[in-house]
Amino acid sequence: MSLESSSTPHHPVGVSKGHLKPNDLLIIDLKGELIKGDGVVSSEYRLHTAIYAERTDCQAVVHAHPPVATGFALAGEEIPDNLLPESAVVLGSVATVPFAMPGTDAMAEAIHPLLADHKTFLLANHGAAVMGKDLYDACFRMETLERVATVILHARTLGGPRPLPNQDFDHLLNTALNGQLN
Repeated sequence: MSLESSSTPHHPVGVSKGHLKPNDLLIIDLKGELIKGDGVVSSEYRLHTAIYAERTDCQAVVHAHPPVATGFALAGEEIPDNLLPESAVVLGSVATVPFAMPGTDAMAEAIHPLLADHKTFLLANHGAAVMGKDLYDACFRMETLERVATVILHARTLGGPRPLPNQDFDHLLNTALNGQLN
């Protein structure tokens, strides 16, 4: 993916994400320069473009602040991948990105070492980011992250989650992940 020729959809600053329409999206290049659309590019573009630049298999990045997953990020708690089948299959190993000031180059630098081995990220004291092979895949991954975080939180009130048996977890990793974005 060339930094000069690649472009990515991005939402403008000050627009409710729940009310966005396709025409509201801004098209930017990997340097954050506006190619198409009207509006101010969010400072969070650095996080998105860092992922696109490193992972050529990634065609969509979703960054959000889902309440329960963000609570895990705030508490410095990990989301294990061996508790629910969808954790292993959809999320993979969830990386925790050390805190970096949102909207800065430091955020892109903080996530960089984790990009090769992960597709789901908790951003310490900030939120979450996921990547996908397309927008639907990335959105599904973000929804799954929040659902898994919620189930783990509930399980903790009932005595604590119990991991999948090792042989079943290994089977999931060896068979179900075939064809998924790595």
